[in-house]
Amino acid sequence: MLDENMIIIAVGSNLGGVWSDTPYGMCQEALRRLSVKLQCSIKQSCWYQTSPIPPSSQPLYTNGVVALDVKIKPIDLLNILNEMEKEAGRVRQKLNDARPLDLDILDVNGEIINDIPKLIVPHPRMHQRGFVLYPLRDIDPEWIHPISHKSVDQLISELPSDQEIIPFIDNKQEEI
Repeated sequence: MLDENMIIIAVGSNLGGVWSDTPYGMCQEALRRLSVKLQCSIKQSCWYQTSPIPPSSQPLYTNGVVALDVKIKPIDLLNILNEMEKEAGRVRQKLNDARPLDLDILDVNGEIINDIPKLIVPHPRMHQRGFVLYPLRDIDPEWIHPISHKSVDQLISELPSDQEIIPFIDNKQEEI
């Protein structure tokens, strides 16, 4: 179980952008910049390559999850993450569009937040996303969903079987 002052963020990309030609490079640079901006330590999951959800002809995503040991108002963090996405070249046009960077707040100290415009925590679809749950288990195998009270392993066992999750190692793919 992570410390009480932990914020969990999903990191993903399926396009190169202004920081790197590759989704992996975009994610790595996002973590570096996030650490500098927030002056905090970051616990990082393994990286995974995943199919787009809903299924589409988009390129595979590189996804991971990080835990930040930082005290910050969730809305302030959301604003920082949105600004970073914009700096990385993300333009929000269509829902589920390909993107050079996607940063989502998944959990804030196990709190339930739904009274702030544009921010719902825990993330409302995280329990349906293998690209969130597998890396979340990497950093906190004892994590419990604050609303359903299900463990991360229970949530993984309930995922649809068509969600492709491939560990991303040194720019190579390995099936699990």
